[in-house]
Amino acid sequence: QVQLVESGGGLVQAGGSLRLSCAASGGTFSNLYMGWFRQAPGKEREFGAAIGDSTKYADSVKGRFTISRDNAKNTVYLQMNSLKPEDTAVYYCAGSSIWGGTMSKFYGYWGQGTQVTVSS
Repeated sequence: QVQLVESGGGLVQAGGSLRLSCAASGGTFSNLYMGWFRQAPGKEREFGAAIGDSTKYADSVKGRFTISRDNAKNTVYLQMNSLKPEDTAVYYCAGSSIWGGTMSKFYGYWGQGTQVTVSS
């Protein structure tokens, strides 16, 4: 089974940047479509970004976040710039053998999450 481990979260001021990493093991990373989701307190998990043959972003992060992957390192990244307090959430990486797009139910592999807190 594929295992995913996120890292890179922390506390930043509004307008700052963070880069999240998600290291994969136990499977063929290059064959997986990857996504980033986030969950704020009291809210459902929501889509942030995905990468397959192309990339897709939620409107709330478009232009500020960039998803990328390094197949040689079995790692997917989320570069987050111009952070806002509204971005505060636990961020999860996820993998799917098919294009899952924005729908979390199509992703079968999930990391443990990493906390991102943005202060104003």
